[in-house]
Amino acid sequence: MKKEMLKMTKEQLRDEILEKVRAYYELVHKPQQEAEFVPGSSRVNYAGRVFDADEMETLVDSALEFWLTYGRFSRQFEKGLADYLGVRFCLLVNSGSSANLLAFSTLTSPLLGARQIRRGDEVITVAAGFPTTIAPIVQYGAVPVFVDVELETANVRTDQLEQAWSPKTKAVMLAHSLGNPFNIKEVKAFCERHNLWLVEDNCDALGSKYDGKFTGTWGDLGTSSFYPPHHMTMGEGGAVYTNNPLLKKIALSIRDWGRDCWCESGVDNTCGCRFTRQFGKLPIGYDHKYVYSHFGYNLKVSDMQAAVGCAQLRKFPGFVEKRKANYARLYEGLKDLPQIRIFRPYAESDPSWFGFLMTVQPMAGFTRNDLAKHLESCNIQTRNLFAGNIVRHPCFETMREGIDYRIAAPLVNTDSIMNDALWIGLYPGMGEAKLDYMIKTIRKFCGK
Repeated sequence: MKKEMLKMTKEQLRDEILEKVRAYYELVHKPQQEAEFVPGSSRVNYAGRVFDADEMETLVDSALEFWLTYGRFSRQFEKGLADYLGVRFCLLVNSGSSANLLAFSTLTSPLLGARQIRRGDEVITVAAGFPTTIAPIVQYGAVPVFVDVELETANVRTDQLEQAWSPKTKAVMLAHSLGNPFNIKEVKAFCERHNLWLVEDNCDALGSKYDGKFTGTWGDLGTSSFYPPHHMTMGEGGAVYTNNPLLKKIALSIRDWGRDCWCESGVDNTCGCRFTRQFGKLPIGYDHKYVYSHFGYNLKVSDMQAAVGCAQLRKFPGFVEKRKANYARLYEGLKDLPQIRIFRPYAESDPSWFGFLMTVQPMAGFTRNDLAKHLESCNIQTRNLFAGNIVRHPCFETMREGIDYRIAAPLVNTDSIMNDALWIGLYPGMGEAKLDYMIKTIRKFCGK
């Protein structure tokens, strides 16, 4: 066997390995994916990976190179996602949480002058969402200012934005809830009136559009997550994107340890000033590779993860359409139930739905938990709308209202979502049988 392998070229051996990877997918993974759905017995997950042999081949192809860290697949993905969204710059990172951290940290750079976010400055956001939208604000020492959300959209109440503003306000950082775009035009107009940064947490909404333009591209910075339940996956991973060259420069520095130099790992002096300049109070000619203009991190993704993302990105438009079709099927099957409110998009929106949110009405005769327990007993996975109301969580017990955070208006609808809302899945891997089973189960529970 070894003698035969020695006679093969590198390319021949690679092709043989990848051929066997495809065969392994056909033997092991494909039958699992195509297994017959048995109502009540088969699990209906809220989300999941959608892949085939392409992702496995690309992953193994990158492993054979054994570059491991940021490399050609990372660059390929960054360009591909930027082209898809129609933005100038995209930076891959190791998670959606890191993407939010990087986006916010970028706005704390001294290079931004008077618009730099400093400790004690305020950032308007909502409490009904995922904690990593808020965590970077808190961790930096800025002050999150919470406004309520709409029950119909689960997104920010734009009529409370002016109430939330103060002379200390520097930015607005909001997520598009479960793929449903918030009222971008009103939020953006508010930001422009007060010269505020706008960060779009687009982790649940990749592929969504508002007024014909992709979410994540309206603001100064957008973020995405590629965790397995999200719209596409590379296992772990995320991205920050922008059209602003200065913000890109800052984000690149902070993502790569805070370096002033932009040379990639393993590459020297593409900056052209490795030993020729003085930076800060360092000696003249100090190696630019080790000059730090920001307090940064190593937030890069591995090239193997990026390789999976490249294969996913080629399929992504189909994923988006399937999410829309699945939402439409669930909506048509459940819209007439008076016991639940289904959240809706704005007329200007074209959501790439992440989940199907339902709020149990006061007259329903049952609670959200009653419905959740019933669905789970029927092997249908459910999720709350993440934190519900983040300020009610233990992580806020050491936070001082009015000092560490501020509530601009009573969070009445936020509490309602915390108490009464849940969502079920509609990811592209769901077939019609699973969708119809969820519809039938919910209708029966509601007495229909």
